[in-house]
Amino acid sequence: MTISRFRLAVVAALGAAAFAGCAALDEKQRAWIFQPTDRTWGQSATVAEGMQDVWIDFDSRASGQPVRLHGLWHPADARAACASPVLLYLHGARWDVRGSASRIRRMQELGFSVLAIDYRGFGKSSAGLPSEAMALEDARAAWDWLARQHPDALRFIFGHSLGGGVAVQLAEQVRDQRGLILEGTFTSIPDVARTMKWGWLPVGPLITQRFDSRARIAQVGSPVLVVHGSEDRLIPPALGRQLFDAAAEPKRFVLVEGGSHHNTNSVGQDQYRAALPALFGDGCFGAPPPLSAAAGA
Repeated sequence: MTISRFRLAVVAALGAAAFAGCAALDEKQRAWIFQPTDRTWGQSATVAEGMQDVWIDFDSRASGQPVRLHGLWHPADARAACASPVLLYLHGARWDVRGSASRIRRMQELGFSVLAIDYRGFGKSSAGLPSEAMALEDARAAWDWLARQHPDALRFIFGHSLGGGVAVQLAEQVRDQRGLILEGTFTSIPDVARTMKWGWLPVGPLITQRFDSRARIAQVGSPVLVVHGSEDRLIPPALGRQLFDAAAEPKRFVLVEGGSHHNTNSVGQDQYRAALPALFGDGCFGAPPPLSAAAGA
């Protein structure tokens, strides 16, 4: 999502509050914040070629309806020296899962087998207007699928941008993850709104899709890696740092110099490569690190 589109989305969602009831406001916010689509961008579809399609079926507790999620599975190199950890990748707004194909491949190059999913309303997943609660339910279904398919693997949760808000909630809810990795994400949607030029307006109470990660991250029961680009103009690095500050030890903060909201994963690949074993342990992240080694910089 471009900066201008994101700001336009938030302005439009909040401005609608003056003219619409609560239900209509909630629906508009969900549409503008998630921007669900079955489209991708640029050459992402080509980059995603060769990844395996995965289908995850479950019954939604919220709606009582059956749900089918589509995902991409990109396993680690079979020639790796040790059993690969498994990563659940949760993407941000606007594009379907193929839009994250380059980032998925880079995480695979770091040693992970990666499952990336589309929430309802995105890509080939079940139709519907996503919400914060629905996205969490979808993420939990994917996490449970990974546990069934790879019961002996070390499992990690990764969230980029809006997906970071989903990832924090999932990591707070479950207790069998080895670690939480967040990139280019925020403390809460109201906090993002306050960073904009009209942020002095008292719009916080009108926001229904709050993604209040700051209030939840201290309850995450695993090490936390927070990565942010110094040139991120969509989500200011200060919000990433504040989220890191709110997390419990062990944790680590990585600021990628020159990284934007979209290329931090690429520019910071070497920093990722160093941070992962430092925080999560050596030997394919298999040994719990001492707290001193996991302290953030």
